[in-house]
Amino acid sequence: MANSKTVTLRSETAVSLVDPDQTLKASKALLAHMKNASKEKAANAEKRDLLADPEDEEGTKEKPIWLNLTTKRFIADSRKLKPGKIVLPHSLNTDPEIQICLITADPQRAYKNLVASEEFPAELRKRVSRVIDVTKLKAKFKSYESQRQLFSEHDVFVADNRIINRLPAILGKTFYKTTAKRPIPVEIQARVPKSDGKRVKRTKDADTPNACTPPQLAGEIERAIGAALVNLSPTVNTAIRVGNANWTAEQIAENVDVIAKTLVEKFVPGKWKNIRSIYIKGPETAALPVWLTDELWLDQKDVLADGSEEAKAILPAQKANIGKKRKSLEGQQEEAEPVTKKSKKAKTAKAVENDDAGLKKEISDRKAALKKQKKAAKKALEV
Repeated sequence: MANSKTVTLRSETAVSLVDPDQTLKASKALLAHMKNASKEKAANAEKRDLLADPEDEEGTKEKPIWLNLTTKRFIADSRKLKPGKIVLPHSLNTDPEIQICLITADPQRAYKNLVASEEFPAELRKRVSRVIDVTKLKAKFKSYESQRQLFSEHDVFVADNRIINRLPAILGKTFYKTTAKRPIPVEIQARVPKSDGKRVKRTKDADTPNACTPPQLAGEIERAIGAALVNLSPTVNTAIRVGNANWTAEQIAENVDVIAKTLVEKFVPGKWKNIRSIYIKGPETAALPVWLTDELWLDQKDVLADGSEEAKAILPAQKANIGKKRKSLEGQQEEAEPVTKKSKKAKTAKAVENDDAGLKKEISDRKAALKKQKKAAKKALEV
């Protein structure tokens, strides 16, 4: 039996996935370039940086690596203050001294008890330095100074998914002017069990909060602080942190592959058809391409062949529109030119008249002074 041939779009087959080998090559090249650049900068520096970490000889420990995604159309219609999360195989925050602030729904005492529970991991408990509910947050941190203090005291903020949309009005531009410390949404309410394949309705009780178990809360916080954050806005360029320059190329490549796949499938409208390019870069480096599209448009309808009936129908309208604009501009210039010339002539005439009047007065004053001097000289001679 003959093999049947089916026609498929390129954007739906091989090019819809990033090549892991290409990602690994780009990661190795980028890390090598950043290390060499740091060494040259340190060697050419006139003064030694006394605040530098002695263990970080290459100077790349704190330098982040970003994934840049460019789309053919806007990735979002409006700016979204609630960041999305992509769980990574290699966590972005592994610092044991990081300070975490947990913002919860009311009441905060129930969630403080979860953190203080023996089932909650002790290492993570040391990093959770504050637990506060939304009511006390609104009451205690009204002023700009108090918000700045809260912002500086903690490294990461995680918030209950139920109250995450209320935080921009409470915390203001101190937290939401940049994307550095925006609260990360976490699911910390009790999970609803299923009955006959359907979820049971939650019971609302003011005295009994809908809180999850301590292990579930710890897992949510760990995933949140280690995830890659996606901040969407109406633009065709989106940057996501994927790692640090002191990582291995394999770790960065694995994170890039997961972020690229999840980002496109979950957050990009049109998915792979809407992707133009994917790059990785450092703070001061050029962008290295990981994947580039061959199709510069989203739909075939967006491109019209030369000489087609659709193009012929559009050209007369464009020419007519251009002609109208030119005529209107020419008319405005013709109307504006006489007015400007007349006004200029009137101004110059007035200036000349003023100058003439001043000169005449000055000449008459000098003549009068000379006459007085002559009279005075004659009298002196006669005497």
